[in-house]
Amino acid sequence: MKKEIFPKNGLKGNFTVPGDKSISHRSVMLGSIASGDTEIYGFLMGADCLSTIDCFRKMGINIDVTDEKVTVHGKGMYGLSSPSSTLDVGNSGTTMRLITGLLSAQDFNSNITGDSSIQKRPMNRVSIPLKEMGAEFEGEKDGKLFAPFGIHGKKLKGIHYTLPVASAQVKSALILAGLYAEGETVITEPEATRDHTEIMLNYLGANIEHKDKDIICHPVKELYGKTIYVPGDISSAAYFMVAGAICENSHIILKNIGINPTRTGIITVLKNMGADINILNEKTVCGELVADIEIKSSKLKGTVIEGDLIPKLIDEIPIIAVAATFAEGTTIIRNAEELKVKESNRIKTVKDELSKLGADITETDDGMIIKGVNSLKGAETESHNDHRIAMSIAIAALKCEGKTIINNSECVDISFPNFYHYIEEL
Repeated sequence: MKKEIFPKNGLKGNFTVPGDKSISHRSVMLGSIASGDTEIYGFLMGADCLSTIDCFRKMGINIDVTDEKVTVHGKGMYGLSSPSSTLDVGNSGTTMRLITGLLSAQDFNSNITGDSSIQKRPMNRVSIPLKEMGAEFEGEKDGKLFAPFGIHGKKLKGIHYTLPVASAQVKSALILAGLYAEGETVITEPEATRDHTEIMLNYLGANIEHKDKDIICHPVKELYGKTIYVPGDISSAAYFMVAGAICENSHIILKNIGINPTRTGIITVLKNMGADINILNEKTVCGELVADIEIKSSKLKGTVIEGDLIPKLIDEIPIIAVAATFAEGTTIIRNAEELKVKESNRIKTVKDELSKLGADITETDDGMIIKGVNSLKGAETESHNDHRIAMSIAIAALKCEGKTIINNSECVDISFPNFYHYIEEL
């Protein structure tokens, strides 16, 4: 599908965005292995999260979906059944990596596949530490593991593992395996990553500790189903934060957005760039920090983004590149190699697609250098079937001269159904 976007200023709005994708995934996974019902409000009805529901239904979990809520009828820690067919994660790397950890500890075998994009995403960072715990996989070629692959469920043992690269998905896979392992599982992070798994597990009755850079996972006999309220996804809100900052005469308030400290790198960067952004009505809901975010038109300046800030904004780098394009001076992004193994190689696709509009971006081995420009011109662009690339182009298009076309624009449904409608409503 092609989407046409035209320039627009004076963005005004007071709204929330769809529920947090990371929390939605985890609510279904953990609700499935909890005892009793888990009622989930604000669940993200995006393609990725629906893939997670489908996978757990295939393992015998009854999940009811209505307009109001999702109800997971959990069967307890050992209630999953051997899958009725191959588990298809679609385009969801989160689903694939997290359930790999969970399934490694079950008393049955399973097979996982996904779409053509998923089949190019490496699994070694998950499979290597899981094999140290005793997990077995089928389908490795030349020491590398890609979907489709098989998992032979085994009894696992706890290990102490230092992550070579900060990754919430790898960490979470090891935590889920560690729930079933003999002894403690200790994971050392080079930098802190999003901790939604730890927060939700403790909310449901687990014992996950943080000590400096170590996460200590104790085995658990039982989790308990509870009500979960999913906040608005800060990664989705980021597009409208940037839109409000770069478009003249704009004032946007985003309601009930998750501001978990491991996810607020986008706010830090925008403030460093001089954005007029405020956090309002902060509160804690189900262990997660939630607040309203106000953003107004701003004069932005270049900044340096690197080090321990990167894990807090890895998904937001494409839209940060848009903000940097309209900032005065140069923005440098370093230590972001993780972008190469997302739905697309986001270092390359950001550079390629924004350059079509006239952006001045230089690709580096671990990031990019972006020089601010005075204006962009509309052009025909490609999403690369990457939702974050498509949405970033759409926001840039609001400041382009003339019409911008995004090919394969429907991929935004992975994380943000009705995204284009939100733009039109502003």
